[in-house]
Amino acid sequence: MQGFEFNTVRRIISGAGSALQLADQCRRLGVSRPLLVTDPGLMAIGLVQPVLAALEAEGLAAVVFDQVREDPPEATVLAAADQGRSQAVDGVLAVGGGSSMDVAKVVAVLLGGQQALAQIYGVGNVTGQRLPLVLVPTTAGTGSEVTPVAVITTGETTKAGVSSPILLPDVAVLDADLTLGLPPAITAMTGVDAMVHAIEAYTSRHQKNPLSDNLARQALTLLARNIRTAVHDGGNREARENMLLGACLAGQAFANAPVAAVHALAYPLGGHYHIPHGLSNSLVLPAVLEFNAPEASELYAELADIVVGEPVPGGAQAKTARLVGALRELIDDVALPATLEAAGVDEGSLEMLAEDAMLQQRLLVNNPRDVAYEDALAIYRAAYRGLV
Repeated sequence: MQGFEFNTVRRIISGAGSALQLADQCRRLGVSRPLLVTDPGLMAIGLVQPVLAALEAEGLAAVVFDQVREDPPEATVLAAADQGRSQAVDGVLAVGGGSSMDVAKVVAVLLGGQQALAQIYGVGNVTGQRLPLVLVPTTAGTGSEVTPVAVITTGETTKAGVSSPILLPDVAVLDADLTLGLPPAITAMTGVDAMVHAIEAYTSRHQKNPLSDNLARQALTLLARNIRTAVHDGGNREARENMLLGACLAGQAFANAPVAAVHALAYPLGGHYHIPHGLSNSLVLPAVLEFNAPEASELYAELADIVVGEPVPGGAQAKTARLVGALRELIDDVALPATLEAAGVDEGSLEMLAEDAMLQQRLLVNNPRDVAYEDALAIYRAAYRGLV
C-alpha cells in the first residue's frame, strides 16, 4: 500500500431539524455575530427564515448576505466580505447550494486573514487563518460542505479555484428537511453530480486511497439506490436523507482523491453555455467513461454492481459496458437531456470547448487515461449526439 494523506471536516452533524440548532454550533466556536450567506431564491421561498428565527431566539442576530447566484463572480465574494467587515461579524455560516458554500469559504478567509482575493487562487496559497465556518447544504450534490475547494467566476467564461485545507469548515450540518422542496430537475442534476464525484474519486490516478475508495463506494450505493425516488417523490424524507449523506461522502472522497476528465470537460460547458454544473457532468459522463475504459475497466467493473443494483455477469469489459448503459438509463429516467445537442450546445463550438478543456490540466492529470486535444474533441463529438 502506498502512503496517503486524508483530510476532512472536523465535525459532521446529520439529522432532521439539525439546521435549527446552529446557535449551539456558533457558541462552541465562540461566534456571537455570524454572517449568513445564502441566495435570493432560498430567501424568497422562506427556507432560510426558520434558521434565522432559531438563531435569533438564542440571542444571535445574524447579518444576512443573500445575493449569491450560480457561478458566483468575484464581485459577489467581495460584496459579502465588505458587508461582513462593516458589520464586524466574527463567524460565517452558509445555508444553500455549492455556490453559497463556496462564497462563504472564501469570505471566511478574507475576513480572517490579511490576503486579497487574487492572492489565494490556486493550490495551497492561503497563508492566514479564517473565521469560524459552518456550512449547511440545501442540495445533495456538490459536497462543498466537506471539500477544501471553492470555485469563483473570474471573467465572462473563466473560473478560478481556491484550494487549501484551511477552507474545510469547522462543522458541516446535514439537514434533509432543507432539501424536501428541491425541484425534480435540480435534484436530478445535483444527484448525478454527486455520483460523478464518487466515480471519479474511485478511479483517480493520483491520491486514490483506501479511505476515499470506501467513501466512494458507500456514496455511490446511497446515491444510485435513492436518486430516482428523490426525483420522482421529492417529499420522501428517507430518500432525501440518503442522497444528502451520499453527496457528503462523495465530497469527502473527491476532496482527497481528485476528480478528472468528466469535470475538465464539463467546466467549458458551464463557462460558455451557462449549463448547470451537475448537468454539464451528466452530459459528458458516458462518453468519458467509454474513453477511459481501456485503462479503467477493472475499476469500473467494481462499480457496475453498485450502480446496476445487482451482480453484473461477465468480465471487466462487459461490466464496464453495463455500467455505462446503466448510467445512460439513469440519466433518461431522471429526465435530464442526454446529449449536448439536446442541451442546446452548438456543434460548431466543439473545437473551442476542447481547447478550453485542455486548460484544465489540474484535473486532467488525475484521469486514468491521458487526454489530448484530439481525445477531448472526440469525447465532445460522442456526447453531442450520444454516439459511442
